[in-house]
Amino acid sequence: MKNTAPAHTGRHFLQIPGPTNVPDRVLHAMAMPTIDHRGPEFAGLGQEVVAGMKRVFQTEGTVVIYPSSGTGAWEAALVNTMSPGDRVLMFETGHFASLWRQMATRLGLDIEFVPGDWRRGVDPAQLEEKLAADREHRIKAVCIVHNETSTGVTSRIPEIRAAIDDAHHPALLMVDTISSLASIDYRHDAWGVDVTVAGSQKGLMLPPGLGFNAVSKKALVAAKHATLPRSYWDWEAMLETGQTGFFPYTPGTNLLYGLREALKMLLDEEGIEHVFARHTRHGEATRRAVAAWGLEVLCLDPREYSDSLTAVLVPELYDADRIRQIILDGFDMSLGTGLGRMKGRIFRIGHLGHFNDLMLCGTLCGVEMGLHRAGVPHKAGGVTAALEFLQMP
Repeated sequence: MKNTAPAHTGRHFLQIPGPTNVPDRVLHAMAMPTIDHRGPEFAGLGQEVVAGMKRVFQTEGTVVIYPSSGTGAWEAALVNTMSPGDRVLMFETGHFASLWRQMATRLGLDIEFVPGDWRRGVDPAQLEEKLAADREHRIKAVCIVHNETSTGVTSRIPEIRAAIDDAHHPALLMVDTISSLASIDYRHDAWGVDVTVAGSQKGLMLPPGLGFNAVSKKALVAAKHATLPRSYWDWEAMLETGQTGFFPYTPGTNLLYGLREALKMLLDEEGIEHVFARHTRHGEATRRAVAAWGLEVLCLDPREYSDSLTAVLVPELYDADRIRQIILDGFDMSLGTGLGRMKGRIFRIGHLGHFNDLMLCGTLCGVEMGLHRAGVPHKAGGVTAALEFLQMP
């Protein structure tokens, strides 16, 4: 039977908010023969990537690299610092905050989960109120998703740190930066974060497979007293990697080759401040396109707009996943689906990682044509609005 599916030429447009496009240079760097992970050549690689990741996290402290997804780095943050029954304060900012809460519950922690509408980030005033009421300091940690990948909402970590300090509360601050690290300004040391969680497959421009923890001295002290079971995730076994370059078990050697190349691109060639500025431009251009279409961004507070992705609400009676399917079939472009309670209500445009102005305009053009094909009520001119902004001096 003859294949009636459309024949697509050129590269697939991967515009989901992660995993993101992997640069050819990084792919080529990964296509190297495997070396002895106990030999001197590997030691240099290990030391180099740990030092580079410290620059990305903006920390002078400990950085741990796991052969894992970001989910593994979530678990590492919890099991190294908490004991069974410890109370943890978490906030329902979206799908991934809910999944982290689910993990923490399964680990035997006592979770206070503050409900949310998935359209706002963590309210620092509400956080301060809850911590001030905890006079016995039963809350041992506050866990925040910095950039909620499911919603395009970015919580304001400096204000959250200030709220903890104003409440004079000793809780650890743990932050998930899986879709913000190397995309949105983030400062582990300056913002007083105790454990930062990250993954390789978004702003770091790698395939999935590496998980990261940046760890403060306060968190290392907590780890000495924590009693949740841990083996693979144990920080203690990983602490010498930055000095020796060696891992306590088999590392993801070829992913580390790719990480070294990606760090060179981000830190030494473009410069991390320019990386942040680029993401800010693309985030604003995308939101201007959405406004020109007459559609609505899911995030309600302009202070919390994400520079990594934009979640777009579709009009009632229209299915966002049907729109995504029309765009995929017609233009060979993948957009992010709505997750959890947002399934069918939104599509997500990823504009992070290895990305430039022309790629953004092509993405927005595909969305605009897809809206037309799907019969979604909208105005023309989204691409023009984005282009006019991008051309501003």
